Amino acid sequence: MTKVGIIAEYNPFHNGHIYHLNKVKEMFPNSYLILVLVGNFTQRGDVSIINKWDKTKIALNNNIDLVVELPFNIATSSANYYAKGAVDILNKLDCDYLVFGSETNDVDLLKKLVNITKDNKDYEEKVKSYLNKGYNYPKACSLALKDISNKTIDKPNDVLALEYVRNIIITNSKIIPISIKRTNNYHEEDVSGNITSATSIRKNINNKNIIKDSLPLESLKLISNISLNDYFNYIKYEIISNDNLNEILDVNEGIENKLKKEIYNSKTIDKLILNTKSKRYSYNRIKRMLLHILTKTKKDYNTDIKYIRVLGLNNNGKKVLKDIKKTIDVPIITKFKKEYELLFKDDIKAAKIYSLITNYDVKEEFKSAIQK
Repeated sequence: MTKVGIIAEYNPFHNGHIYHLNKVKEMFPNSYLILVLVGNFTQRGDVSIINKWDKTKIALNNNIDLVVELPFNIATSSANYYAKGAVDILNKLDCDYLVFGSETNDVDLLKKLVNITKDNKDYEEKVKSYLNKGYNYPKACSLALKDISNKTIDKPNDVLALEYVRNIIITNSKIIPISIKRTNNYHEEDVSGNITSATSIRKNINNKNIIKDSLPLESLKLISNISLNDYFNYIKYEIISNDNLNEILDVNEGIENKLKKEIYNSKTIDKLILNTKSKRYSYNRIKRMLLHILTKTKKDYNTDIKYIRVLGLNNNGKKVLKDIKKTIDVPIITKFKKEYELLFKDDIKAAKIYSLITNYDVKEEFKSAIQK
């Protein structure tokens, strides 16, 4: 049977995700669907408004056969490490395809751009030049790419898609990347029709009448109005008290001094980010940085996939695991054991922090995979 990989945050799971899954099943009617799921904190430094176990239940109810977790440190990293970790998991699970949404919806172009930039000294020099001009790394890469190819890749899902394809190519993976055209703008804040962005749903979360037609009832019942701003006092304490902020992931080039200054001029996370952001440090980069300050995630974290934790599976998922266990080079964990506590330490710490503002029970972190 064909194994098709999906990488998602489901923050929250909405009608656009149902559309995506239906398209995948149309393309691969006889296939196993494997989801690499981001847990309680997301790649852009957001707090998931549905916890990872509830997202797993929703995924299993919507034709996903196997749900595995992208570890916290990787799930909250920049796009290149995020994509590297997710693709590595799919490689280890011997997936045949990766299906993702993108704005450009042109896999051949993405492959071409990866091959243009791979080991290209001219491209690398242009990236360095734009960095020296004060641009952040993603923007520097985008500008350098436009210079050498006359193509612009700067939409969020296109950036991730390019990194997925890059990691498939550089690992000589057998995975075939397939794009599905996004039906909405990731950044849109107004709810528009039955399929809208997760951003617009989160922005309008206080008015369920506005968003109720944009996501299934099972998601609507589970969402919580939570955000990184709810941790503001914890983050403020860390910025004021931690004299080694430069050891924290994403805290570079002395920006800790700017944070220590602006924390007294800021009453919310949003205000702190706006007071700190610059051409070099984008809004999302600072938000991710603040999450890492909150969780004390250091720069020396390991980006390799050391294990695969299964959050949920059905009978088809069991067949996938039975087949792969003979050849996989890392442990597949479906049932928590004391010996795994060190492996999970960063995820457990993140869960404990998540529980500070939610009703999430940290004991959930030690339970076995959900079986459907």
